[in-house]
Amino acid sequence: MALVTGGASGMGLATARRFLAEGALVVVADMNEANGTAFLAEAAAAGYEARARFVRVDVSEEADVERAVALAVDDLGGLDVVFNNAGVGGAFGPVTEIEVEDWDYTFSVLCRGVFLGIKHGARAMLAADGGGSIINTASIAGLSGGAGPLTYSAAKAAVINLTRSAAVELGPSRIRVNAICPGAILTPLAVGKADPEEVARNMDTMQPWPEHGTGDDIASVALFLASDDARFVNGEAIVVDGGLEAYGPGLSRQVRIDAGRGGFVGVNRGTTGEAPVVRRRLPPR
Repeated sequence: MALVTGGASGMGLATARRFLAEGALVVVADMNEANGTAFLAEAAAAGYEARARFVRVDVSEEADVERAVALAVDDLGGLDVVFNNAGVGGAFGPVTEIEVEDWDYTFSVLCRGVFLGIKHGARAMLAADGGGSIINTASIAGLSGGAGPLTYSAAKAAVINLTRSAAVELGPSRIRVNAICPGAILTPLAVGKADPEEVARNMDTMQPWPEHGTGDDIASVALFLASDDARFVNGEAIVVDGGLEAYGPGLSRQVRIDAGRGGFVGVNRGTTGEAPVVRRRLPPR
């Protein structure tokens, strides 16, 4: 039984599909109800209706996360895997102009959401006394500077350390905690309102591997980490990026990863269904 946050789009959806195909019971938790409804329809068409659930969740709200875990335990019989994947692009722009509320919003989704998923997922696993696997979506942006917007990078670095610390605490109870650090993955969050084909072409040239990554690439690693094949893998941040981190990202020099460099500041709310905030940068004083 697996719970996937941010599971109605992008990497989360690819992982939910893969888990269902492998025979798992899956609860998808996501802010976007339209995408969640589409997931359920797709699951039913594939014959997985009895093994698929959707619940609208804001991962920054503890009651929402607790409710999603309870749905997995009470309706589907338990919880073996939690994939804390929900994410947004978050605050962007120069550090001197980022609004505090945009910083807080970014950390509430990317970091507090992971903490809450670990907290309540681990509670359910400990109560069942059967161990489990908790997987967190981090990013290569959390491994160095220049691989993502400042706030996003800081939040993902926090996720990596949170993963390692939780792995140390929960390992003796046979609960493994690992992170996946994606590189250039073509998802709705990465594309935004841009031309998907143009974004894909740009991504193809970022890393030594001659193609961009897809949600399926992340799903394959999540499946491994969820399985008994990874029983001795704990506290790891596994990079899935076609060699981009080894190459040395410097993405800010290659592509406009931060709209602040184009004269804008604001916050990207990803595929939550909520509108982004974008405004022109203030002129230097």
